[in-house]
Amino acid sequence: MAGPAGFVRRERAVSGLLKHIPNLLTGMRLACAPALAMLLASGDDRAALGIFAFAGLSDAADGYLAKRFDLATRFGRFLDPAADKLLMLAAFLALALLQHTPIWLTVLVIARDVAIVAGILLARFLELPIRIEPLAIGKISTAVQIAYIGFVLMVLSFGFDWPLTMKAAVYITAAATIASWLGYGTLLLRALAARHSRVA
Repeated sequence: MAGPAGFVRRERAVSGLLKHIPNLLTGMRLACAPALAMLLASGDDRAALGIFAFAGLSDAADGYLAKRFDLATRFGRFLDPAADKLLMLAAFLALALLQHTPIWLTVLVIARDVAIVAGILLARFLELPIRIEPLAIGKISTAVQIAYIGFVLMVLSFGFDWPLTMKAAVYITAAATIASWLGYGTLLLRALAARHSRVA
């Protein structure tokens, strides 16, 4: 019969295993990006939709576990958004190349992310008085983009003929992306103005 010491060891082993589950789920989501692109390229739209749905569920699960059981790690904080961005990049590029979504929308989405990263690097380089964290409009934009990809995959998977709805979804996604871009741009400009007034 195991004593208290054995129980403690087992508890620590379980705790150590749980600690890695969020990062494991995020790693699986990273693998979903190339899998999604390859499935779309091969015309297996329903499998691509399944992969996308799994990625969304794993994102929700690892976020819940990290917060509920305090399992967040520095590596996970970097890996989680990277996995999300890679999945969205793969989805938009694949759909644009297959002419299922406008190329200009894909360029807009990618340019927005590049601009945000460039803004963060500039803010750190210039030591701007700015708090680097996602804005509400940025979260809304990301949610709209995810919903758009999911909608397009659903239309492809089940053969729905919804041209007007598809067009509306494109413009809604574009509007949310532009609004997010303007939001982050305004934040950066305010920080630059504050730095200039402080130096002056």
